[in-house]
Amino acid sequence: MSAEELEKYETEMELTLYREYRDVVSIFKYVVETDRRFYLCNQVDVRARTENGDVFFEVSMTDAWVWDMYRPARFAKSVKVLTFKDVNVEELSEQEIQPPKS
Repeated sequence: MSAEELEKYETEMELTLYREYRDVVSIFKYVVETDRRFYLCNQVDVRARTENGDVFFEVSMTDAWVWDMYRPARFAKSVKVLTFKDVNVEELSEQEIQPPKS
């Protein structure tokens, strides 16, 4: 596979992923961003934990969708993430849930 074919393949995968996101965003209440992934979910709980003087975050989500073009299944019943990096949680407003029609 040439570099050009690989780039075309990845572009198509990203477009497919965006279209899937657009189709499913309306069934979720929260957007969760970690240093490694972007999630949509209906319930989220973030807890700061301390162990041996280090602070990390434990993020638990239920009914989640994962933005990852390399995963064969992006829906998950529950997800738990442990991270030392920032976690951003936003509740979607009704306006944000309705993506632009294309």
